[in-house]
Amino acid sequence: MTNRTEGGPTPGRTMTEKILERASGKPARPGDIVVCEIDSIVYLDQAFVTKTEPLPVRMDHPERVSIILDHSIPAPTIADADGQRLAREFAREFGIERLFDVGSQGGICHQVILEQGLVLPGQMLACSDSHTCACGVLNAAGRGLGRLEMTQVLCTGRTWFQVCPTIRYDLVGRPQPMVFGKDVFLYLAGRYGEHTNLNVEFGGAGVAGLGLDDRATIATMCAELGAEFAVFPYDEVTAGHLARIGATDFEPALADEDAVYHDRRIVDLGSVSPMVALPEFVPNNTVPVAEVADQRIDQAFIGSCANGKLSDLATAAEVLRGRRVAAGVRLIVTPASQAVYLEAVRRGYVEILVEAGAVVTNSTCGACWGAHMGVLGGREVCITSSTRNFRGRMGAADAQIYIGSSATVAASAVRGVLADPRDFARRAVLR
Repeated sequence: MTNRTEGGPTPGRTMTEKILERASGKPARPGDIVVCEIDSIVYLDQAFVTKTEPLPVRMDHPERVSIILDHSIPAPTIADADGQRLAREFAREFGIERLFDVGSQGGICHQVILEQGLVLPGQMLACSDSHTCACGVLNAAGRGLGRLEMTQVLCTGRTWFQVCPTIRYDLVGRPQPMVFGKDVFLYLAGRYGEHTNLNVEFGGAGVAGLGLDDRATIATMCAELGAEFAVFPYDEVTAGHLARIGATDFEPALADEDAVYHDRRIVDLGSVSPMVALPEFVPNNTVPVAEVADQRIDQAFIGSCANGKLSDLATAAEVLRGRRVAAGVRLIVTPASQAVYLEAVRRGYVEILVEAGAVVTNSTCGACWGAHMGVLGGREVCITSSTRNFRGRMGAADAQIYIGSSATVAASAVRGVLADPRDFARRAVLR
């Protein structure tokens, strides 16, 4: 099914459709299959560690490729160490200049993409990580691809997509104090459920009141709904970030006024309260944290590509200043990048967190996917601001994982049970 009108005027295009059209050089309407030139290709350490992804013997566009070591950093096993050595050799062999290794300007791939401007408005990104839709915060279209598809992209610089219908969320109002992008996403996930084979776009006057970090969290988490692409509009917030990192030479994708959507939904940000996802899955499985308050926890985790940002560490420090992590609770904080870590040190956030009893780790995906730096034991209960909560995601298969904002995680760490962060608000945290 397409949006074409036989014999009538051509309907307007969404942001995603415009990006796909630019990349493919042909019209892109729901139901079409388009072959796209990929502007930025990001390869991760896991491709080299598992050795299940065939390594290319040729590469047409090494200048488009970045290698980011992030999932198991520093290497916790010999296999990881050998894979990371192979990644460095691969970069030298093919002349790949953008290698983000342990330390330096490294970090979790989606945060590094944002900080370094590895993809820009109107462009397309391919990466083997499933949360690649995170780059939609920059008005770009990114999608996680399978391993064979990534090999094809590395060799040719191209891949194909089926154009999907688009859901648009018109955001209005402003969030309450101690309500963040994670809460907005969890509200959408609970109310509307899965978005499989659909694109997601955001618009409306309420977008202007969301900072870049909150937008990035929402875009990242759309992977948990099964969305293909998740795109925010280009505006002053986007422009300000790109100016700060010196990014130029791009063409934003703006939705036409008469763009055709599968559905269009209004969300009042002011009506959203602190939310949590209940264990095992996210769609249609979220509730206000007040409904499950007093659920005991063993571990609290702040980090990941979704919520290891500077604003997350600032929020956690605000909640924890002058307080202590509850006895019997582990609070683990993982900055999303070296740059975030360094700035958090400069601003005193790390000192506050450590004084409160938190452990602050290096930047890595480790705890989020249950590899290291915070693996859960049997029957343990965790509240996390990371991305996923299916059985075994962060460790033992019988562990229980709740997902909330970094504010909710910090408040819960202090109480030792799930807690509403609004009870801890001293002042509105700047976004």
